[in-house]
Amino acid sequence: MHNPHDPKVLPMRDGVSPSCIALPNQGEGSILDFLAERLPAVARADWQARMQAGEVVDEHAQRVLPERQVVPGLRVYYYRTLDNEVRVPFEAQVLFRDDHLLVADKPHFLPVVPAGRYLQNSLLVRLKRALDLPELSPIHRIDRETAGLVLFSVQRATRGRYQALFRERAVDKTYEAVAPWRESVSFPREHASRMEESGHFFRMHEVEGAPNSFTQMQVLERAGDWARYRLAPVTGKRHQLRVHMASLGLALRGDTLYPQVNDAAEGDFSQPLQLLARSLAFRDPLSGEHRYFESQRALNPLP
Repeated sequence: MHNPHDPKVLPMRDGVSPSCIALPNQGEGSILDFLAERLPAVARADWQARMQAGEVVDEHAQRVLPERQVVPGLRVYYYRTLDNEVRVPFEAQVLFRDDHLLVADKPHFLPVVPAGRYLQNSLLVRLKRALDLPELSPIHRIDRETAGLVLFSVQRATRGRYQALFRERAVDKTYEAVAPWRESVSFPREHASRMEESGHFFRMHEVEGAPNSFTQMQVLERAGDWARYRLAPVTGKRHQLRVHMASLGLALRGDTLYPQVNDAAEGDFSQPLQLLARSLAFRDPLSGEHRYFESQRALNPLP
């Protein structure tokens, strides 16, 4: 099995593990031609420069030079870079770390993993760089806009044991959110619906059919037309809490996706989504110990 993070191929560099792409099973030409066509975000001249610098190698750790021809199915490794990256001016805190597990308390606006216009300004890369943990990998994810707890596996050998906890719904998760208060919506309640991708950006929506998403909801406090809610997702659909609250007419304060897309300007960190991954609880599959972690962050006071 090929390992895209094998340090024998390319070592982690500045917190970034190498990316991997497989050459096609058919076709001819140079590997440079293939990369320039398949990954056009990197200019051909830049690919050539990277090859000359030894920053592109094959699965056998052999340098790939510009003139080398395509070998069907060969895996090629390279470093991803990003020009003019958006800087996120907030830092995460590490709440717990042992040989197998790391728990981070993430700020708003910081993505968990590299994506789009974020690479160095992702939680994973920052932690790998700061702690020199090349095998670090998130066991679950929360949205870039959401603050709070994220669980990481420190080593590949035991990662599957912790991933199984989420797959088997053996982790109790709670969130806090600030959203409008409506007399017509009663609490506590469990919201159940069928959620699917909407085909519009990365948004989800509710459709007719058997429910596949469930959230337990209750009110923690109220001030005028606003309230702070406790949300406990039973399932883990993308944007589940945001969709469920918006469907009740209680769109979360600061939400730029639901019920309508209203993206903030790039680099505008003035209106954080009022959603916080507050706690995680589970029985450790290795030690049998009961684990409980709670975010040290807080949402804005009620308006």
